[in-house]
Amino acid sequence: MSNYFAIALGCGTKNRKDNWLEVFYPDPSLNPDNKLIDVIREELDYQGGNAALELTHRQVQHIAREWREAGFEHEASYAVAFQESDRPVVLTVLETDAEPATTPEAYLKLHLISHRLAKPHGVNLSGIFPLLPNVAWTNEGAVDLEELPERQLLARLNGKVLEVNSVDKFPKMTDYVVPAGVRIADTSRVRLGAYVGEGTTIMHEGFINFNAGTEGPGMIEGRISAGVFVGKGSDIGGGASTMGTLSGGGNIIISLGEGCLLGANAGTGIPLGDRCTIEAGLYITSGSKVQLLDDKGEIVNTVKARDLAGQSDLLFRRNTTNGAVQCLTNKSAIALNEELHKHN
Repeated sequence: MSNYFAIALGCGTKNRKDNWLEVFYPDPSLNPDNKLIDVIREELDYQGGNAALELTHRQVQHIAREWREAGFEHEASYAVAFQESDRPVVLTVLETDAEPATTPEAYLKLHLISHRLAKPHGVNLSGIFPLLPNVAWTNEGAVDLEELPERQLLARLNGKVLEVNSVDKFPKMTDYVVPAGVRIADTSRVRLGAYVGEGTTIMHEGFINFNAGTEGPGMIEGRISAGVFVGKGSDIGGGASTMGTLSGGGNIIISLGEGCLLGANAGTGIPLGDRCTIEAGLYITSGSKVQLLDDKGEIVNTVKARDLAGQSDLLFRRNTTNGAVQCLTNKSAIALNEELHKHN
């Protein structure tokens, strides 16, 4: 069994100061074979630890040859492809899942999630923000913001337009990874580092942040914030949202279990178990006072929503007469529309 956490060979973009703006890894490997690492040690004088090694064309050629001779034809084929590129090539080796220290390391960890090799919270992303430069994402790739005016002028002088699609630290996922078996109506609303499980449909207003996602299948018409994971068969209605660690959730990890439903414009700031429903327009926070009802609709207790965190078969609703938030057993678990969720 491999002692290494991950490796990947990629190409990317640098600015004029020789700083990485982004890295594309077409085929990252989690828990790689030690023999792959042995080749790297011999060819690159790699001494261990976590490292982003920028390679010359000759080094890429040597690694491709050695990997092929060692029986790693798949990995060698990518190395051969990079030989023909004029883009900077980097081999990123992660001996451990330590906090990333370089931009290539940060990008590798985001790729691992979007390739479904690791689930949200499955890799250490501490300190990632300073490692991701804020760049202009254009129709010609990543552009350093200081270099953007000149690039725009050059494009105009050549009768073209440099289209700036966003200015952000994170690119859209589908420019790097397109997972199998998903539907994404607006790809700009899913960031690299999102985990999109097979059978997931993301409608036009749906959004998935990095280090978050869905087990699938599921229908996402609202927002999945950073750190939130949505279980199998759960739906997030139009305008609904989840409170992530970057949007007020603090250190609480918000998640939805299987078969849950957040109604339109609803939301949750507590983790939900399986088969839970929050009715349309109701936002539950950890401090919300909730009346507990018995099977006869009688109030038996009043608790804070955090006391119900992670419990299954709950239906949250608002009393239309007095506005009180109430909770009772969810007797009608949500059954997904199979026709709606078909992907072929």
